[in-house]
Amino acid sequence: MSLTLHCHPLAAFAQKVLIALYENGTPFKPHIVDLGDPAANAAFKRLWPIGKMPVLRDDVRDRTIPESSIIIEYLAQHYPGATALLPADPDLALATRLRDRFYDHYVAYPMQRIVADRLRPPDGRDPIGVAEAQAQLRTAYDVIDQQTADSTWAMGDMFTMADCAALPALYYANEVLPFRSSHRHAASYLDRLTQRPAVARVLAEAEPYRHLFPR
Repeated sequence: MSLTLHCHPLAAFAQKVLIALYENGTPFKPHIVDLGDPAANAAFKRLWPIGKMPVLRDDVRDRTIPESSIIIEYLAQHYPGATALLPADPDLALATRLRDRFYDHYVAYPMQRIVADRLRPPDGRDPIGVAEAQAQLRTAYDVIDQQTADSTWAMGDMFTMADCAALPALYYANEVLPFRSSHRHAASYLDRLTQRPAVARVLAEAEPYRHLFPR
C-alpha cells in the first residue's frame, strides 16, 4: 500500500479527500494527526511545514501532496477509479474546478471563520468578522439553492470532486448558520450527499469526535 493520508476524521478538508478515496475504493492507510500533541504536530510539520491537513504521501512515486483539491486531482491522474471525479472533457473539468473552489472558498472558509471565533476566549471574539462570514454564507446558500433546484449533484448527474467539497462545507455550515428552513433545494442536496455510501462512511468515522465541534 503506497498511499498514506495524514488527516483527522473531523477536519472538513480531510473529509473531502476521504470521500474521494472511498468513492473509488482506493487503497490507502489513514494516519490520524493530533495537532494538539506537540510531537505529532512537529512530525506533521516536517512532512508539510504549513501544517494544514490533509496531506497525501505516495511512497511508490516518492511524492508528498498537500491541498485537498490537488490531492483529488492527483488521485484521478495516478489512481483512477470507476467514478471520474474530474471529467475528461476540458470544459466540464474547468466547471467542476470552479464548483470545487466555490464550496472551499465561499462555504468552507467562512464556516471555519465562525468556528475559529467560537474557540477564542470571550475577550478575543470578532463579532464583525463573524457577521461578514455569515453574510458570505447566506449569499453562497442562495447560489447553491438555485444551482441545485433541478440538479442531482453539483455538476448535474455526475458525482464529482465538487460534491466531495460540498459535503463537509455544507454539513458544518448548517451547524453554524442553519439553512434547512430557508433553502430547501440546498437542504435536499445535502440530504442526497449524506446518503451516498462514501459520504455516510466519512460521517460515521467522524462521529466519535463530534463532541469536539464547538457549539
